[in-house]
Amino acid sequence: MIGKLTGIVDEIGTDFAVIDVGGVGYVVHCAARVLSNLPQPGQRATLFVETQMREDAIKLFGFTTSEEREWFRLMQTVQGVGAKVALSILSTLSVADLARAVAFEDKAAVGRAQGVGPKLAARITAELKDKAASISAPLHIARGEGTVVGFTKPQGAAAEAVSALVNLGYSQAQASQAIAAVVAREGKELPLQAMIREGLRALSSAA
Repeated sequence: MIGKLTGIVDEIGTDFAVIDVGGVGYVVHCAARVLSNLPQPGQRATLFVETQMREDAIKLFGFTTSEEREWFRLMQTVQGVGAKVALSILSTLSVADLARAVAFEDKAAVGRAQGVGPKLAARITAELKDKAASISAPLHIARGEGTVVGFTKPQGAAAEAVSALVNLGYSQAQASQAIAAVVAREGKELPLQAMIREGLRALSSAA
């Protein structure tokens, strides 16, 4: 099984890249976001790899980070989500955006991916909400990465917790990401004070 490839970018296609490692060209299927971040052909690149073996073929899927690969694996535990749909979602949403969408069950954001209808988007967010907390540092809180596409604002206690963190001097993005991390980890909203406390802890550890 191949877990990571480091080599020279030989070719970049519409949904794949060819990575030359010691004279052997590996065809690696990638999300559009990954392909757009690869260096130009002739330059060196590293990709985290997921190997899928079938009776008629062996396919390699490449990712910029190990978190991206974990989300790819996790999404395929949902009925109706295969490699193609998982890559489509990762092409549409960054890891941070996807983590927030799952944490707040934002079906609209996930549904923007090609091949993902409303029912499948609802199934993905519902089934992954509890599982997502197992992925290490999905939100990259310290960096404030990602702009949410079609992201629904948190409601109820989560919204109040975000507002409280903003009043304490954190940016809207940092506060939203911190509370999303808490909700994803716990699998549910906590009481307001507990959510603020855990959000502050997440922000402090990410600083």
